[in-house]
Amino acid sequence: MQNQRKMRVSTGAVEAAEVNIRSINSEVVSQEEVSGSLEQKNLIDYSAERKKSLQARYSYGIIFLVTNLIAWFIRDYGQRLLPQLHYLKACGTGGHDCFRTLGVLRVSLGCFIFFFLMFLSTISTRKLFEARNTWHSRWWAFKFFLFIVSVAVPFFLSSDFIQLYGEFARIGAGVFLLLQLVSVIQFINWWNNYWMPDKERKQSCSLGLFMSTLFYIASICGIVVMYPFYAPRTSCTLNIFFITWTAILLIVMMVASLHSKVNRGLLSSGIIASYVVFLCWSAIRSEPATEKCYTKEQVNGNGDWTTILSFLMAICAIVMATFSTGIDSQSFQFRKDEVQQEDDIPYKYEFFHLVFSLGAMYFAMLFISWNLNSSARKWSIDVGWASTWVKIVNEWFAATLYLWTLISPVVIQSKVMDHDEPMQQTDESAIP
Repeated sequence: MQNQRKMRVSTGAVEAAEVNIRSINSEVVSQEEVSGSLEQKNLIDYSAERKKSLQARYSYGIIFLVTNLIAWFIRDYGQRLLPQLHYLKACGTGGHDCFRTLGVLRVSLGCFIFFFLMFLSTISTRKLFEARNTWHSRWWAFKFFLFIVSVAVPFFLSSDFIQLYGEFARIGAGVFLLLQLVSVIQFINWWNNYWMPDKERKQSCSLGLFMSTLFYIASICGIVVMYPFYAPRTSCTLNIFFITWTAILLIVMMVASLHSKVNRGLLSSGIIASYVVFLCWSAIRSEPATEKCYTKEQVNGNGDWTTILSFLMAICAIVMATFSTGIDSQSFQFRKDEVQQEDDIPYKYEFFHLVFSLGAMYFAMLFISWNLNSSARKWSIDVGWASTWVKIVNEWFAATLYLWTLISPVVIQSKVMDHDEPMQQTDESAIP
């Protein structure tokens, strides 16, 4: 009897232990399920926040486009269609200080204020769960109100302050061109590396060779066509110099890229050659219409369809250049090996807004042709000797910067080798 009781007690204890083990296991499983669901929820939240952040870029681009259109409207039609500005004290007698050149500068200053405030409020934002990420990607009603206030404030400032901003905007526009140039060259180098032959991907160089040939043919044709169109007479010495020097730069870049120590191929030099030829053509096109070497038909007050189409394409080009440079913060990072985490922001917000604030200065310079005392014609953009020389200098700087990207690795490597040779000789002499 006692043995049977002992067996029953032991059997009950075993069953109780099994029940406890099952409950513990169920609790562990439930905890794992909860933690897994939380991790999945976090991943979903990060994905949603990343998507909103990427979509926000286009909203800022639309704001920038609208600002360009407002500046054009103020410059060309504001004096006739906005009589309310005549009564503002800051606009002077008849409101002349709020239209034309000063009107463009006032709108540009408002755009600069808006994006610079966004720059200041998003500095050092790195994670998607930060409050500044929410401010960048949402709160559009409040930001729209902030944009309206930012554009309106400059119309209450004195003309002397606006002139001072115009001087400052020249420097900011130059910085914008430099950033854009670095971004373009980095993209060209990436494209060249992508189309280079790769044994692992079993990729041949046929497509890269075809593209480089196409770019060089386009560049040479551009040089050949520009001579009869923009330098028809020997007296057009300046245009002849521009075109001839561009051709020399093409040859130098091609020879440098094919040098045995550089060996970068023809694709990157072909792309930058096309870009340089485009800058030369654009610079000559910016010469005043009265010049004897390039006579453009004077358009009427409303402009013909080709002038209007060119103007709209120019505005779109400004917006695209600003947008593409703003999202290309990786080209300006000192460390290229940083690993992107799942909760990291997809692009640098502060750099994005800083580029747009500089782009506000840049579009102002294009609308007033880099001349604070200009009186641009309707439907015109970036026309005048100041614009011509800015583009020519930009062309020369682009070629110089590209050549430096080719030569600098060779120079650094040679210096390292020269430094290592004396060390090796010292080590060898120390051996008995």
